[in-house]
Amino acid sequence: MTGTSGDAHFFETQHGQHMLAVDGSRVFDVPPGTGQAYAAWGQDERAAFLASLGVTGAPFIDDVPPQDMPVRSLSLAVAQKCNLACTYCYASGGEFGGPARNMPWQVAKASVDRLIDEAEPGDRINLAFLGGEPLINRDLIHRATEYATRQARANDLRAGFSITTNGTLLRPEDAEFFEEHGFAVTISLDGIGADHDRLRPYRNGRGSFDAILERIKPLLIAQRRMQVGARVTVTPQNMDLPETLDRFVGMGFHSVGFSPMLASPNGQQELDRSGLEEMLARMILCGLAFEAAVIAGRRYPFSNMAAAMHEIHRGTHRPYPCGAGAGYFGVSADGGLFACHRFVEDESGAMGDVSDGPDARRDGWLAGRHVHRQKPCNSCWARYLCGGGCHHEVIHRGRPACDYIRGWLHYCLQAYVRLMEARPDFFGEGQPPPQTARRA
Repeated sequence: MTGTSGDAHFFETQHGQHMLAVDGSRVFDVPPGTGQAYAAWGQDERAAFLASLGVTGAPFIDDVPPQDMPVRSLSLAVAQKCNLACTYCYASGGEFGGPARNMPWQVAKASVDRLIDEAEPGDRINLAFLGGEPLINRDLIHRATEYATRQARANDLRAGFSITTNGTLLRPEDAEFFEEHGFAVTISLDGIGADHDRLRPYRNGRGSFDAILERIKPLLIAQRRMQVGARVTVTPQNMDLPETLDRFVGMGFHSVGFSPMLASPNGQQELDRSGLEEMLARMILCGLAFEAAVIAGRRYPFSNMAAAMHEIHRGTHRPYPCGAGAGYFGVSADGGLFACHRFVEDESGAMGDVSDGPDARRDGWLAGRHVHRQKPCNSCWARYLCGGGCHHEVIHRGRPACDYIRGWLHYCLQAYVRLMEARPDFFGEGQPPPQTARRA
């Protein structure tokens, strides 16, 4: 990583030395030794070098937070209760620290109306169902989906739907409903067999893995419009990521992704520095399997890797890690509006109610959470690819994962160059867009 600074990050592959221009997330081929020279140059010499590559003009990201963004996506905590007893649950057992309850129809309807009211013809709106375990309130999910579908059609909008479920309450008829409405279905699975059962048992202590596998079969068979993904929360107890990925891909999941456990209400199962180092090593093994599959012309739906490749190719550059508090909010069972689903019932992310829309706290959130206002993010080479890290995790635990994130992105940049050389067709027709064009 010689020569890395807040403006540029250098890395090597068998194809030579390369540079990520941080502004605009543009990737360049550079002559051997450029990184070492860059490290010794003064600011003027660095600026002149970047200008020679076309890295000039107004920065892609300024200091101004977005203003008056329409609400495009809402996640509804339709059931603040759960039938599992996951050891690390961000929702404190599904109840978010309060009494167990279901969302009433009036709140779900107000949520759909909020999306409709803020949309323009031709826009896409997104409605997500979460919990707790959302299928405890299955009737509301059906009613809200059908209402949103009708309202979107009447207002020349496109509606997308998703659900995140532990899978234990799925019924065969759910596959038909999710397929009909083109749901993105995420199944929470934390490894294979005993690994999963240790982390995600029923409340009586019995393991849930075998029951989930049986219940998801109709969905995996039915998926056409529907897409079924597996999400694995990585803890110190389920680190066999390559085997897990290969097993789930073989089962027919449309995508499989891993997420480190960084902040749980009780501190259980959080990854420390050594755990994150181990996870990074395992993630890179998964990434190498992805590279081999792409080069061989096989689909290998490792979502972390696929997303990183396409974001690097597009030149993704962002001042936030996600749309939380901007175009995306979480809605509690009683209609409270929060920065995202993880902040439900958490005052640090409270922003009004769904009937009246976001309140003045939203502007303060967006100003304060901008990556330029975050330290040490504002001088980190990865800041516009990372966006500053998950707001909930940073607020509640700090930044233990920065080295992990930089390590993963460094590997992904190398993989991007290798795949551009071996299989440029993986990225679509034509040449890379200008902001990611590789310059000799």
